[in-house]
Amino acid sequence: MSTPDAKAKPAPQFAKTTFTPAPVTAPHNDHGACCGGSQPESAPVLSPASGTRYSWLVNGMDCAACARKVENAVRQLSGVNQVQVLFTTEKLLVDAESDIRAQVETAVASAGYVLRSEDAPQAPAPSRLKENLPLMVLILLMAISWGLTQINHPLGNFAFIATTLVGLFPIARQALRLIKTGSWFAIETLMSVAAIGALFIGATAEAAMVLLLFIIGERLEGWAASRARKGVSALMALKPDTAVRVRDGQRETVAQRDLRPNDVIEVAAGGRLPADCKLISAFASFDESALTGESVPVERITGECVPAGATSVDRLVQLSVTSEPGDSAIDRILRLIEEAEERRAPIERFIDRFSRIYTPAIMLVALLVAVLPPLLAGAEWQPWIYKGLTLLLIGCPCALVISTPAAITSGLAAAARRGALIKGGAALEQLGRIHHIAFDKTGTLTVGKPRVTSIVALNGTTEDALLALAAAVEQGSSHPLATAIINEANARHLTLPEAQNQRALAGSGIEADVNGEKVLICAGDKFPAEDQAAQIRALEEAGQTVVVVVKNQRLQGILALRDTLRDDAREAVSALNALGVQGVILTGDNPRAAAAIANELGLDFHAGLLPADKVNAVTTLNQQAPLAMVGDGINDAPAMKASTIGIAMGSGTDVALETADAALTGNRLKGLAQMISIARATRANIRQNITIALGLKAVFLVTTLLGITGLWLAVLADTGATVLVTANALRLLNRKV
Repeated sequence: MSTPDAKAKPAPQFAKTTFTPAPVTAPHNDHGACCGGSQPESAPVLSPASGTRYSWLVNGMDCAACARKVENAVRQLSGVNQVQVLFTTEKLLVDAESDIRAQVETAVASAGYVLRSEDAPQAPAPSRLKENLPLMVLILLMAISWGLTQINHPLGNFAFIATTLVGLFPIARQALRLIKTGSWFAIETLMSVAAIGALFIGATAEAAMVLLLFIIGERLEGWAASRARKGVSALMALKPDTAVRVRDGQRETVAQRDLRPNDVIEVAAGGRLPADCKLISAFASFDESALTGESVPVERITGECVPAGATSVDRLVQLSVTSEPGDSAIDRILRLIEEAEERRAPIERFIDRFSRIYTPAIMLVALLVAVLPPLLAGAEWQPWIYKGLTLLLIGCPCALVISTPAAITSGLAAAARRGALIKGGAALEQLGRIHHIAFDKTGTLTVGKPRVTSIVALNGTTEDALLALAAAVEQGSSHPLATAIINEANARHLTLPEAQNQRALAGSGIEADVNGEKVLICAGDKFPAEDQAAQIRALEEAGQTVVVVVKNQRLQGILALRDTLRDDAREAVSALNALGVQGVILTGDNPRAAAAIANELGLDFHAGLLPADKVNAVTTLNQQAPLAMVGDGINDAPAMKASTIGIAMGSGTDVALETADAALTGNRLKGLAQMISIARATRANIRQNITIALGLKAVFLVTTLLGITGLWLAVLADTGATVLVTANALRLLNRKV
């Protein structure tokens, strides 16, 4: 007896990457997220260009543009192979041939940012007063200058000059730092040039206003960035810093990083797990919603796995640690988020390249606007220099640069909150184009385990008696059908008779002696049963596996088993149809079993497919329209790779999870529609942000050349655009799906 398309399902594992503290060693894990065994000694991670990878946390970054400044500063160093700043998790990764940590820290400090080791304690946040003191001082000086202007204009003018110099000093200093580290066209440079130029042409009040609005904009960007990173910070906070470890009956409080596999820990009711564990206690309920998005507590019994970050709902429990430090389910999700940031969307890469050309180009245009009319047409210098400086500020690329990463970061965070992990902007962009989905059947649309679906008792036998007899014969067998029969008997709390002399019959079934009588369990076509032939055929045509129970050569009854649908499969397909997404089943199972599931869901199907056949089917469908492939097994991995985007079930094999571009961590199929809805909303959000950023610039460009827009309005327009695109992107975090 066998179940078609059966796959082994290890415990969920979300991602394996090599982002670990400096100097980095890569943990190796061939097990699931919770039930990992002991791991071999790790070796230094090598970058693609060969060398050791080092990592730090970066303090002081307010936006994606800051991340580029840090990258530029490190890229100037000799011996650096690769450098990447992951803005979402505030992490700097450097691949180098030799140990250049000291040089990297010096270079980043020269650019105006601070590095700290990943295992160093978080520095206390500065007080609100200290954080906003420069802004408050500048506002006070502006008010004093304006008041002096009303009393004595020359004195007020001098006060505005002093106010400008006070506000300009930190900005100009940062501009010089960035120029030295390779960032020639940073916003600080544009602001410094504009403010100094305004002083030279006598626009002192506007020079001071430019700097005030710029500092306000910086504070708003910092606030928006912290909001965007809040989801990641909440995930990092899921693991408690300490744990209660039990050794030789003694309890001790230890740091979470000191836990090792096989350590026994205690977690009180309401407490969170500091690592992936196996439950030692007999029974407990755990809230795993922070990781899976599933709001209903999950019931676990002895030996079952529980991921880090889960909360014990109602009792004190003992557990055995299964994960190495830095390799729990939460750590793997964080690494996946970091890896996702490296996989930037095509539109994001284009905007980044465009901005690098755009900024020097706008500076050149501003210069030409300032000097050509006076030189060629004899126009007055001051008005055209003023227009050039205004154009310089209007051309600031901040809003454009942040328009895409802000939306993508919010979209990825919104998906992660709902138990859907998307590996980067490129995958998110592709997902938004999907209108067709191909499903594997076993373990994806179905639970992956057969269940008893029908019991037909004959010749005076009751259903319970028939099931108890079959379960007694199957006792001790690990076959999936045998397990299903035994589980059904246990669920009905049946008392099983004692079976002896159990023996497998090659090609026939299994036989045993029960109460002195021979009992045989075999496939429906292995025992002549003319009276029940039509009934057996009907059950098989419905996609069920049929076994018969025979006692002393007399038929006692029929058991029908089938892999059943996931609880949310129908809801998921209906939600996808509402989005205009059509589904098809691609399975290696037999056509009758596939047809039964397909008919229940209203989907087309292709059955009896080998892995190569699935690839061919996916390739053909993908040529008609962008296609997502959803699977969970090793045999699904090639098809997932051939599709526009591969989506893995969280309980799937390691190969499927690593091949996929996205994963449903909670095995909730209804997350597919949510994932696609969020991806489409993110694409629309990006288009809106680019329109806001470029549209405002186009409007103010015209008004500047017409002499309508002044310096302070230019800064207000740029700051306003930056705040608008950031606020628009943050709407994705609270979007209802």
